[in-house]
Amino acid sequence: MTMEWYQWAATLGIPSIISGIICGVIMMRINRTLAKSDEAKKKADAEAQQRDREIKAQNEKMEAQNQAMMLGMQAMLRDRLLQGYRHYQSKGWADYDDRENLENIFTQYHALGANGVMDGFRERFLALPDHE
Repeated sequence: MTMEWYQWAATLGIPSIISGIICGVIMMRINRTLAKSDEAKKKADAEAQQRDREIKAQNEKMEAQNQAMMLGMQAMLRDRLLQGYRHYQSKGWADYDDRENLENIFTQYHALGANGVMDGFRERFLALPDHE
C-alpha cells in the first residue's frame, strides 16, 4: 500500500507546522518575560542607586553636624578652662576638687582633638598652691 502525497503531507507536515507554531509561541513568551525581567532589574538598580545617593547625602549632612557639635563642645570646654584658670589664678590657689574638676574638663577637651594652646594654662593652673 502506497501513500498519496496528501497523506505524506498530513503525516509529516502538519505535526511539524504545529510544533513550529508552539515553539514560536513559547519563545515569544520567554522573550517577553526576559524583557520584563530586564526592565524590572534596571528599575530596581536605578532605585537602589537613588537610595544610595540619598543615604550618602544624609551621611554627609550628619557628619557635618557632628563636626560642628564637636567643634562647639571643644569651644565651650576651652572657654570653661579659661574661666576656671582665670578664677583660680586671681584667687591664688585651687583645692583638690577644683583641680580634679578642671583636669577632667582638660582631658575631655584634649580628647576632642584640641591643639596645645591650653597646655600652658593647665601647667600654670597645676602650679597653683592647693590651699590658701
